[in-house]
Amino acid sequence: MISLVAAFSLVASTLAVARTVSDDAGNTVTVPAQARRIADGWYAHHSLLMTLGAGDRIVATVNHAKDRPWMFTIQPSLNQALSVHGRSFSSEALLVRQVDTVFVAAEDADAAAYRQAGLPTLVMGFDDFPSMKRSLLTTAEVVGTDSARQRARAYNAYLDQQVAAIQARTAKLPAGKRPGVLHIQSLHPLKVDGRDTLIDSWITLAGGRNVAGQIAGNMKEISPESVLHWQPDVIIIGAGAGTLATSDYAALFSSLKAVQNHQVWQNPAGVFPWDRYGTEAALQIQWAAAILHPELFADLDMVKATQDFYQRFFDYRLSAEEAKRILQALPPEIVGFDQRVNNITNK
Repeated sequence: MISLVAAFSLVASTLAVARTVSDDAGNTVTVPAQARRIADGWYAHHSLLMTLGAGDRIVATVNHAKDRPWMFTIQPSLNQALSVHGRSFSSEALLVRQVDTVFVAAEDADAAAYRQAGLPTLVMGFDDFPSMKRSLLTTAEVVGTDSARQRARAYNAYLDQQVAAIQARTAKLPAGKRPGVLHIQSLHPLKVDGRDTLIDSWITLAGGRNVAGQIAGNMKEISPESVLHWQPDVIIIGAGAGTLATSDYAALFSSLKAVQNHQVWQNPAGVFPWDRYGTEAALQIQWAAAILHPELFADLDMVKATQDFYQRFFDYRLSAEEAKRILQALPPEIVGFDQRVNNITNK
């Protein structure tokens, strides 16, 4: 095992050919010429690195295979990464792992400790599609390869194309044709996503109206009485939150329009839950548009769209059945090692 002295020497020698970049919080950070050994302290940010073809550079992770089975199936190198519970890494453990770059979420209080240990640390965060695209470009610049930069541009172009295609069909919908949507992140306790969030962005883009728009921010705890007052037309429940039918609110919410009209949906989940802050948001907007306005998007084949996306941006060949499982928020089926390897391309 490498000593701490050697680890400090490695960081110092790497930074000798370093560059400076601005993270999503506006901090100027000195980073290596290439980030080769990354500690990623933001759950969703893993999908950005994977989209850039740099998932195998993650040597310390806050994600776990039991929570993100598709992530670890598509990026099996994560099974060898240092894994922690919660979001706090030991700076000493990162130095021993020869980490040269750390990514953290905007509200992560551990950033100062990592910087004090001499680890280049970038604060990442976004709350809409333009800031998401900037974050991906910044991440690509930190990875430092022409391939990563090219993949970031390709993803951003794809996202722009999907946004434009959906807006072309939903932008002129009158208020009366925009269903009221409630996005439930957690059933126990009851938490929803309000305005000034990526969730609000895709609800609006898909032709809906966020009934929790009077609340600002993500994962805000509310009372069940608020849901009864809002009377959503559509309820979308985050993957991993359980089902409304088996929750404590099944009887109380049985009179809601969404329940009466069978408009309660479980959100898809793949590498990361599509509804939250990963690059699969580009699939989420398509899925949500088809759910809210099936008559406008009858030509959208979500199985094919999912297969195409994973091949293009995760270098992974999904079968139609695998794509359907992701759309149903189901984990991968247990398959043999050889089959898993054959599904991974361009690695």
